[in-house]
Amino acid sequence: MRGHRGDGDTGGQLRRRPDGLPWSRNDALVAVGAGLLDLIGYLLSTAVTGGSNVTGFLLALLSGLPLLFRRTHPLPTYAAVLVLQVGVNLAEPVAIHFGAVLMVALFSLARQSRIRVTAAAVAVTSALTVVTQSHFRAPAWDAVVAAPASALLVAGAALVVARWQREVAANRRLLADRAVADERRRIARELHDIVAHHITTMQLMAGGARANLADPEVVRDALVTLESSGRLALREMRQLLDVLRAGDEPDAVPPAPQPGADDLVRLVDDSRLAGLPTELAVHGAPRPLPPTLGLTVYRIVQEALTNARKYAGPAARATVRLTYRQDAVLVSVRDDGAGGGTGGGSAGESGGHGLIGMRERVSLHGGALSCGPHPDGGFAVLAELPLTADETAEAELQHAEVPA
Repeated sequence: MRGHRGDGDTGGQLRRRPDGLPWSRNDALVAVGAGLLDLIGYLLSTAVTGGSNVTGFLLALLSGLPLLFRRTHPLPTYAAVLVLQVGVNLAEPVAIHFGAVLMVALFSLARQSRIRVTAAAVAVTSALTVVTQSHFRAPAWDAVVAAPASALLVAGAALVVARWQREVAANRRLLADRAVADERRRIARELHDIVAHHITTMQLMAGGARANLADPEVVRDALVTLESSGRLALREMRQLLDVLRAGDEPDAVPPAPQPGADDLVRLVDDSRLAGLPTELAVHGAPRPLPPTLGLTVYRIVQEALTNARKYAGPAARATVRLTYRQDAVLVSVRDDGAGGGTGGGSAGESGGHGLIGMRERVSLHGGALSCGPHPDGGFAVLAELPLTADETAEAELQHAEVPA
């Protein structure tokens, strides 16, 4: 579910960082690294040709700054870098070269632009580099060949990388769609099990009422349970139809009811045995939950604890909190580990299939789910699931003991 947050180009789109800067740490490192390479090359070149001047030095020093905006504004960044490079070439005679800053700017532009823009950028870059490095004199044959060849090589590499990234993104979307479909089929099977259980209960209650017609109290209790099971089965059948997909064959024999909120203690114990110290805290007055809602709570905690064991680190601890409110149930799972990455908090691109499954289950109940790094460290999963008074009443009837 978690994945390391990438800093690769994404079609010019970059989320604004929490510190308010429009660039990432990797952007700054690239800008500084490319700028230093060009500055060192400029100093070595001018040392051979007879020394540098202040203007050329300052322009070489500033040439890497525009690269900070290469993701969000690739074309203006390329234009600014090209102008600075032309200034450096005209300020002082330098050896024939194709600077690192210009390579990065052209690479970023080619990755995010159309073929026409890329072709124009290659042509302009080649022409200006040859003309300015020769100071408007007849260029040598190596200059005429080196600059266009370098520009074409950089642009070609950028186009290959862009195509590869598009294929990776398409495959990721296909995998995510497949994960959604698989999770919906799994939810449909589980809802089928729950509905089948209630229908079986209805059949048993009807048979119990018929067998105890002489005892009105037993018959009344059986009919109340029968009515409640019928309403609950119909509601969950509607949910089942929302997620059901063709090709799933129901089990021949209805299995036992699916786990629910009452099974969280077992989950926490299993997590401790697996090596992750885990605590369970329950707030509010515990009350029976509808089977599908209880199953959703169970699956969220199960997936979150599995994720914590994988990524939180060996010294981490986890806390599970279940809060009963008047109109909702809140479940949160937080670890204090140092495992990096996002949980795909907003369905991050690196978000995993476990997060997709959580969102599918929560959206089935009209709830809200948030996942991501916690401000105090570690990783947190928080889900809010609405619960109406009618659902609570019917769940209490289902949990009440009825005489045989």
